[in-house]
Amino acid sequence: MQPRNMSMSGVVDLAAVKAAGEAKQKAEEARARARTAGEQGGAGAAPDASVSSLVTEVDEADFEREVLQRSTEVPVVIDFWAEWCEPCKQLGPLLERLVREYAGRLVLAKIDVDRNQMLFQQFGVQGIPAVFAVVAGQALPLFQGAAPEQQVREVLDQLVQVAEQRFGLTGVSVGGGEGEQPAVPEVPEDPALAAAHSALDAGDLGGAVQAYRNVLAGDPGNMEAKLGLAQAELLQRVQGLDAARVRKEAADAPADVRAQIRAADLDLVGGHVEDAFGRLVEAVRRTAGEDRDAARVHLLELFEVVGSDDPRVVAARGALARVLF
Repeated sequence: MQPRNMSMSGVVDLAAVKAAGEAKQKAEEARARARTAGEQGGAGAAPDASVSSLVTEVDEADFEREVLQRSTEVPVVIDFWAEWCEPCKQLGPLLERLVREYAGRLVLAKIDVDRNQMLFQQFGVQGIPAVFAVVAGQALPLFQGAAPEQQVREVLDQLVQVAEQRFGLTGVSVGGGEGEQPAVPEVPEDPALAAAHSALDAGDLGGAVQAYRNVLAGDPGNMEAKLGLAQAELLQRVQGLDAARVRKEAADAPADVRAQIRAADLDLVGGHVEDAFGRLVEAVRRTAGEDRDAARVHLLELFEVVGSDDPRVVAARGALARVLF
């Protein structure tokens, strides 16, 4: 089975600008508590990780501790596997070796799906091997199926980069292992993309839009730049809007597509993802011709902001299809 393209949508979901900031703050608070506990010699101190602890078998009983809590310190890669799965036997050792090479920038949690059906279902796994990540408590799909080493490396490089830039997660120090500690792979940072992120974080929306466009001019397939551009343009559209007035206009004129689009943008920025999607699906249902097409196209643009693998996008695509066909 060929691996799906990696999606970072769960990390920068739009609750995006909002949720990512909140998750980063929670991760920083968790690290601060761990440091304080360590200074006081408390039982809650977070010790350095040994090389052997970078790869662990996880079940439903210890999932919260080994994955959710740990993800506030370091990105946790999850390998869903089973003993009878031949592709799993190819991918598993590769993931273990690569994670150890990252020397604490990532850790690997291996979950046997036969013994952990609840986790298998909660993550919506469609087939194995399936690889997910949890970053600052947020889950996101990486790929499904056995993959070539170079492609897996590229996915892990991107995960490390996003975890550090968006959430401030630099990993855990590694000690206590046998032999020489492996070198941490260098993740090259695109200066143009870093400048775009900085402009977005600083609230310079015009600068961010232009910077992301500059990145895409040279690299049209850069998914991180596409997502950043979509976020920046969305924030630009809602900047200066009177939220109360926009919502009243949308409520008073349900067939006014422009009013519904403005309200949907506000919904999305406020973290009300389902409301934004539902509003535009309804606008598509109510209208025809150019208005219907405008609502449909804008809804598709919002799907890109949130990410195609997000279950809310999947559900809304189904709702849109039912309305259209």
